[in-house]
Amino acid sequence: MTGTLVIRSSPHFVSGAAVDRIMFQVALALAPTTLWAIWTFGLAAAVTLGTAVATCLVTERLLAARRAGRTTLGDGSALVTGLLYGLTLPPGLALWMVVVGGVVSMALGKLLFGGLGQNPFNPALVGRAFLQAAFPVSMTTWVLPGAASRFTALPSSSLAIPLMEPTFDGLSGATPLSAWKFDAQAADLGDLMFGSVSGSVGETSALLILLGGLYLAWKRYLDWRIPAGVLGSAALLALVLWLIDSGRFPTVPATLFSGGLMLGAVFMATDMVGSPITPKGTWIYAALIGVLVVLIRNFGGMPEGVMYAILLGNACTPLLDKRCKPRVYGHAKAAKGDRS
Repeated sequence: MTGTLVIRSSPHFVSGAAVDRIMFQVALALAPTTLWAIWTFGLAAAVTLGTAVATCLVTERLLAARRAGRTTLGDGSALVTGLLYGLTLPPGLALWMVVVGGVVSMALGKLLFGGLGQNPFNPALVGRAFLQAAFPVSMTTWVLPGAASRFTALPSSSLAIPLMEPTFDGLSGATPLSAWKFDAQAADLGDLMFGSVSGSVGETSALLILLGGLYLAWKRYLDWRIPAGVLGSAALLALVLWLIDSGRFPTVPATLFSGGLMLGAVFMATDMVGSPITPKGTWIYAALIGVLVVLIRNFGGMPEGVMYAILLGNACTPLLDKRCKPRVYGHAKAAKGDRS
């Protein structure tokens, strides 16, 4: 024999869907939302996203090379994590806070568990959850969209000195979720669809996020069951609550298109590492996230619950994969008491 015989486990078919190709397609699907966010919030969104991406790339380069002796920047996962992490942040957040959260996303959310494919939780949401706990005021202070000076000046809070309390500009606005929860003020559906509301960078346009998700589903880089299950279960529970008390609970369109639900359902809950691999487990996982979002929004102390719902769904994924395994062909289903 002149060559080397290599024995590998199945599957033995090789497709063109390598990790770097998948990540490139995800970044491409996020591009319209990212560009629209920069148009809506100007420099505040641009520097927040740029800092988030740069921090994730640098952290990956330094820590991955130190741990494994090689860098994994080429697979594009750090780029996508940085984009998603930046899209979950409020524009005008102090840049040093953005850096801290980015380091946490990569170091604790991904590399601590062994790197790509080993992390149980969505890394971008791990970083955001840390910032939410550490800096709750800054993470719930918002910039109004469409300001005339958005391309010529940064919010004063963006340039706050590290470890110092940032000073926020006087012009800020409540998100649609906060306005409804605390003041019973409903936002215009058109504003929710096209992002003319205060909120995180990635809440700029539910329509563009949905189009990006449809593109990934068409390319088969996204399991359509997850966003369908998340949005469907959220819509069903929201409809029930609205029928019970339409003055207290928001409508179904307001539930679906406000806050980070669309971004979370399409780009974060569908993380291949943190979501189940069995069809039945996928539906349960998606329904759990959708129900938790509506319950936290309407009965919790915070107006938004997408981040916590997805992280809890990630935590349930190993159990769902274990309990929802399909029966092996030719084997009868085990009776109760026969399982070991």
